[in-house]
Amino acid sequence: MKYQKLSEVIAILDNPQRSDRFVKHLKTAVREGEIDAVYLPERFSLPKDVQRRSAEGKSQRSVREMLIEVTPAFERWLVETSVALARRRNVRTVVNAQSIEAGEVDFQALVEETRRQMQASYEKGRVLGSSRGKTPSKGRSKAKASARKK
Repeated sequence: MKYQKLSEVIAILDNPQRSDRFVKHLKTAVREGEIDAVYLPERFSLPKDVQRRSAEGKSQRSVREMLIEVTPAFERWLVETSVALARRRNVRTVVNAQSIEAGEVDFQALVEETRRQMQASYEKGRVLGSSRGKTPSKGRSKAKASARKK
């Protein structure tokens, strides 16, 4: 069997600034049984520079070293994950006339969402309006009750 350390795998990544995401994906894959790996006692620093709000300068995050069994399944997973990390992050498209006309967003999905929002707003207004009408004032209820008795 051939084994490779996590630090060696991260060294060959295309984008070292995404190394923290890679480690997260790797731990998930190990937990779900897609990949076989074990923790080692030593730690190493990720190549990503982290800037903390309260501290000056940049720091690096350290993670526990892992020993990964290199199998065809791991190599497939590595290629898929590297491609996914190299792609642009999920950036939400701004909804405007140009993005709708260009087909960047699904118009029918937006229509359904708008209808759902309008229906919820309408129902909320009906509930508020009907709840206000059910609490009669003290003076009127006695007058109505006495009028009914006659």
